[in-house]
Parts: sequence; structure tokens; C-alpha cells
Amino acid sequence: MTTALITGATSGIGRAMAVALAEAGYEVYALGRSEVALNELRATQRGITPIALELTDRDSLHASMSGLQVDVLINNAGIMPPLGAFADMAVSDIDSTLEVNLSAAVLLTRLVVPQMRERQSGHILFTGSTAGHAPSPNFAVYSATKAAISAFAASLRAELSPAGIRITEIVPGRVETQLYRDILDSEARQAMYAGRLSLQPEDVAKIVVAVLALPPAAAVTRFDILPTRPVAPININSRVLKP
Repeated sequence: MTTALITGATSGIGRAMAVALAEAGYEVYALGRSEVALNELRATQRGITPIALELTDRDSLHASMSGLQVDVLINNAGIMPPLGAFADMAVSDIDSTLEVNLSAAVLLTRLVVPQMRERQSGHILFTGSTAGHAPSPNFAVYSATKAAISAFAASLRAELSPAGIRITEIVPGRVETQLYRDILDSEARQAMYAGRLSLQPEDVAKIVVAVLALPPAAAVTRFDILPTRPVAPININSRVLKP
């Protein structure tokens, strides 16, 4: 059975991908911080094995990968730092955003690539963002991490494609998830997602399943998925959020 390891699988896009891939017959390893959420996911969907750990804990991450064969790696975990001017950002927020969104993904990929190269097969996906390709004010560090992920994926693709390893960058626009949960109040989030114009996590998951189902000779290097109707910027506490 083909295995898939997904980070950030406790909610949002990661959870939707875990469910969709399990339904498609994959043996899914769902990695996330919340043991409660992961156990709930396993209870509601067969074919999912939870791995509860802090992605930035390098020793735990390395130990969890020992002896684990990964055919598909989906680097999905990410955080959104508090919105605002870069000059006013706390250094701790800068550090945590770089660590979770970029460093952890690079390290996990480093742990998995050697086995894929040995088998001469595998597929690695990265959840990027339109913010990495069309940056806007108040997202400087977040946009930087997503732009770096894009460049990393492109370079890795050039390096690993001769070994039959496929690399795909997922570039979603505004998706209705919990990404802004800790930095916006409920009223602001409701306004942000009003009218159901935003994408749903399941929309992204469906395309991931389709991309993985392609024959080994076909590679989707990047796919952008955006809301059909334009999502207008929303002014919240004098800050403008864009998709």
C-alpha cells in the first residue's frame, strides 16, 4: 500500500488531505501537535496513523521517521504570525514563523529524500501560498517563508527529477481554515469568509488526490487554486487582508 505522510494534519487543508488520501486507499501518517485532534481524526477515518509531535522538535521528528517508509510527503504545516508592520514584529514571532514554515519542512524533506532516491520513486508536495508569489503589506515574514518554499521546491525538482521523484508546489488563494484563528477575533474571521466565496480545504485535497493519481511519467510542478469569484480585501482594525 502506498504511504503518505502529511504535516499539519490536525485541521484545515492538512486534515482534508489526510481524509481524502485515506479514502483513496493510501496508508496515511498524520503528523500534528494535537494528540486529541489526531486521535479524533483516526476515529473518524480508517487508514490513518497519528503521529503527535512538535514539528520543530528535531530529535522527536528524526526518531519518528526512523524505519518509516514514505512514498508521498506533504509538507503542509504552517503558521501565520500576527499581522502588522515588519518593523513592529516580535523577534520570537519571526523566529517561530521561519522555523515552522521553512526550516521544519526542509529538515523533514532531508530525512525522507534519501529513501526516495534509493527507491528511485516518490512524490513530495509543499503547501505554498499566493502570498509567496504576490506579496502584500503586513505579510513580510510569512510571504518570505512561502517564497522560499517555492524556490526550494523548484531547485529540489531540478535535482531529484532524474531519480524519478516528483515535486509539486500547491499554491492556494484564500482558503477557509483556522490559519488566522489566533490573530483575528471571531467577528473578523466571519467577515473575512463572508459569502462563502473562499475555497474550502476539501477543494485543495481533491486536486492533490488527482495529481498523485497521474502516471509516474507525468509531473505537476505547481498548481494554483483560487476562488472563482474575486475575494475583496477586508479592512480589519485598519489592516487590509488580501487573499
